[in-house]
Amino acid sequence: MKKIIKTGNAPAAIGPYSQAVEASGFLYISGQIPINPATGKVVEGDFAAQVTQVLKNIKGILTEAGYGTEHVVKTTCLLSDMNNFKEMNEIYAGFFTAQPPARAAFQVARLPLDVMIEIEAIAAR
Repeated sequence: MKKIIKTGNAPAAIGPYSQAVEASGFLYISGQIPINPATGKVVEGDFAAQVTQVLKNIKGILTEAGYGTEHVVKTTCLLSDMNNFKEMNEIYAGFFTAQPPARAAFQVARLPLDVMIEIEAIAAR
């Protein structure tokens, strides 16, 4: 059985998908882009601001579902420019401070709303 997770602490889905789905002890978080949930707009600023907002959105979903960053077992990071990988790594390391999850990172041609980063995550209890 699956449970749909929805919170105002992350942007609403912009298509036919859920912010997250919990099933069989796992939480599957849809790709988060740097939209400020309070405004519904992409955050202003540089790449660092976008990464920070994406991670805040993920944390908002984790919290709503009763999980913490320590429960995240896998992330997938999509970057519009792999030259930003080092900066993303530095910010990401501050978010996942102990026992970081497994991760894949890819450069993609384009992301929704022309943002610079999108991250999806899987958490487990």
